[in-house]
Formats: sequence, C-alpha cells, structure tokens
Amino acid sequence: MSTLPVVPRISVPRTLRLARWNAVLLTRNRLALTYAAALPLLPLALLLGGDRGDEALGAATIATTLTMALVFPVFYNVLSQFVTRRDELVLKRLRTGEARDAELLTALVLPGAVIAVVVALAAIPVAAAFGQDLPRNPLLYVVGVLACIALYAAFAFWTAAWTRNAEAAQLTSLPVILLAVGGQLSLALPEAAQRWAELTPGAALTGLVRVTWFGLDDGRTTSSLDLAATWGAAAPHLAVLVAWTVAAFALAARSLHWEPRV
Repeated sequence: MSTLPVVPRISVPRTLRLARWNAVLLTRNRLALTYAAALPLLPLALLLGGDRGDEALGAATIATTLTMALVFPVFYNVLSQFVTRRDELVLKRLRTGEARDAELLTALVLPGAVIAVVVALAAIPVAAAFGQDLPRNPLLYVVGVLACIALYAAFAFWTAAWTRNAEAAQLTSLPVILLAVGGQLSLALPEAAQRWAELTPGAALTGLVRVTWFGLDDGRTTSSLDLAATWGAAAPHLAVLVAWTVAAFALAARSLHWEPRV
C-alpha cells in the first residue's frame, strides 16, 4: 500500500503522453465511449418538450447533463481503469520507471475530464437553441465544473481503495452515484431533510447551475440574481464541493492500493 505524494512534482510532457495512451484505450471501448461522450447530452432533449425559456426546467436539465458527464467519463471511467490496471499490475510496472504517482493519477483523469469540459461547454449552445438564456456568470460556471471534476476524480480514487476488482466497481460506485443523483432532488424534499441534502455534491452542483447560469437562488423559479450577486450566492455551494474534495483525497491518500487486493 502506498500513499499519494504530499507535494507532487509532475512532468507535463510525460503526463500528457500517459493521458494520450489512456484516451486511446477509452476510444477502443465503444460502449464506454458512448456512455462517456454521448449519454450525458441526452437529457438536453427534455428541453424540447418544455416551455421555451423555462428557467427551472433548464436548471434541472443542465444539472442532470453535468451530473452524467461527471459520473460516467470522470468518476466511473477513472475508477474502473484504475482498478483494472492495478489488478493487471500495469500501474506497478509503470511506477518502477520514471513516471511518478501523481503523473499516473493525473493521466488517468485527463481524458474523462476533457470530455466533461466539452459536454459542459456544448450544453451552452444546445440549451440556447432550445430557448434558454446564456449563463449569467460563465466564468463561475466553468470554475464550478472544474471543481466538480476534481471532486469526482477524488471520489474515484477513494472508491478504488476499497474496490477488489473491476466487477465489484459496479457495486462500490453506488454510494457516490446516490450522492450525485440524490442531491438533485433536494428542492423537492421537506425543509428539515432539505438542509441535509444540500450538503451533498449533487445538490451543490445543482445549486451552482441555478446560480451561475440562471441567477436562481433559494428555490425560486424566476431569476433574482445579477452578475455581482452570483459570486456570493455560489460561495456556499463551492464550499461544499471543496470540503468533499479535501475529504475524498485525504481518505484516498491513506488507503490507496497500487497492487491487487488480497
């Protein structure tokens, strides 16, 4: 068992070469590529059946799109690839060479992260074509997406620490998927339960979309925030994501296995 480096030093060219290799392996798996690149955009079709400009529907749909872009190409893809290559001793062999641990982990995340960013950016013109407004605060929207990518990558490494094999990943991934999906339902819960649900990553992502894209706050269905107000309104949601990310990386650092579990 090994831990993540405290102060990782990364060779960018070497990391990009490793990431390119990981991307090639992903493209060779047609099913995984479909789940990663095409499936996240499907929820946007729901905007066709709704009222043009319906901000509440737009926020829910885009939050679902981003959730799928984070769960499939980032979280589950990194989890399954890490566990598979750990069991095949690929990671162990790579660690005996020049590649550092941080480079191996970053290279695993990069292909899925690029897909997630592309989906997040592609959602803007697609949603606009369906009658939705452009993001109220595009910079903060992108920051939120990047924060979520870091979080779900951390979740993947944490989950891999207690996943025995690739088949078991289908079960061990469920708690994270529930945190991602269940949090989106926080607005429909009773007030007492809603306070706890808002502390989940899914609720934080939904809140960020509502604030940064539509200027929605406090469960409202019509825009109430201007550009300046979105910064303060988004701060609690970003704080939730940062807290989860720090906790997930800390737990992964304590328990990450680079060799098959016995």
